[in-house]
Amino acid sequence: MEEHAAGEKGHIFRGEGALAFAVLINSFGVVLMLYAKSGISAISSVPYAFSEVFPGLSLGTWTYIFQGLLILSLMVLRKRFVLPYLFSFVVGFVFGELLDVHELWISVLPDSLLCRILYFVISYFLISLGIALSNRCGLPIVPTDLFPRELSQITGVGYPVIKILFDVLCLSVTAGMTFLFLGHLEGLGIGTVLAAFTMGKAVGVIGNWLDRRVRFVAANGRESQS
Repeated sequence: MEEHAAGEKGHIFRGEGALAFAVLINSFGVVLMLYAKSGISAISSVPYAFSEVFPGLSLGTWTYIFQGLLILSLMVLRKRFVLPYLFSFVVGFVFGELLDVHELWISVLPDSLLCRILYFVISYFLISLGIALSNRCGLPIVPTDLFPRELSQITGVGYPVIKILFDVLCLSVTAGMTFLFLGHLEGLGIGTVLAAFTMGKAVGVIGNWLDRRVRFVAANGRESQS
């Protein structure tokens, strides 16, 4: 990411670089959390459930199908067509493809109890950081990150609350689907539950830390609001 001096407001970073970095670390974080066997992250739990129940399509494919539905829901709530939401879907498509790419190589990492704990901690931080960056890049972002942010603006409810409710709802759908169709819970673990109930707050903390130190400017002229 390109960096310039920005006086008392800290440093300026390119929003495009922040978004690209966020998509990369979030897709890796989702797959790493699943590989840690602590459960998949809440934002990808619903597509994961569909990929397990209907394995004809990959996790990445189900991910951008789910994201498309989120985009449609936001347009219904706003009662109008929102062009940037379509660009968000494109970003989501790249995110979904990266999930499949990471799944191809992730098994080369060592697999032990200590490593799994470390993988969960790393994945938790990467996903939280990625969401915080996405919310500030000034560009269309992955729909699973866009949805709680936009819903917070539409409803006037604080982002951490909306984020936690969204994650818990995703986990509830995942639990219901896998238990109903597979006869057992799949993809859910202690890490998933922990992340669902705390990640909204973690994103807020990281976001506040970023706001005090940096701001992001995109080529479209939009600038993050601190």
